[in-house]
Amino acid sequence: MAEYREVGFNRRGCYDYEILEKIEAGIVLFGSEVKSLRQHRVTLADSYAAVSRNGEVFLHQMHIPEYSLANRRNHDPKRTRKLLLHKNQILRLVGQLKRGGYTMSPMSVYFNEKGFVKVSLGLGKGKTKVDKRETIKEREWNREKSRILKNSNR
Repeated sequence: MAEYREVGFNRRGCYDYEILEKIEAGIVLFGSEVKSLRQHRVTLADSYAAVSRNGEVFLHQMHIPEYSLANRRNHDPKRTRKLLLHKNQILRLVGQLKRGGYTMSPMSVYFNEKGFVKVSLGLGKGKTKVDKRETIKEREWNREKSRILKNSNR
């Protein structure tokens, strides 16, 4: 298993979407953005990925706050960032997104073993209220089950 250091995680992604597939992508960043990420400062809550007309994938609404020690060459916190994927990966994503009902949501941002920033994209379908309630019910049952097993071993 590869060593990596997670910077940010999208909690709403697993709650709002049923993730069918995960894809690792590189991301084009400025130096001040990388330094801000090294301080674990990123928000993925409202972000999403989309394919542009010319066949490139961009990440929208990911918030990386300005680096406090940078001078006037600081970055825009909510700028659109390009994702680095192979052409065949992009074509496969376009095909799945055109089927309808599917979306790409960033699940986590992390540094890989070489020190590069990577984004884990989740391809998924939106959940309905019933699905969300079922997820909550299952999670609470698993907690209760672990409490019962823990107390029975004492």
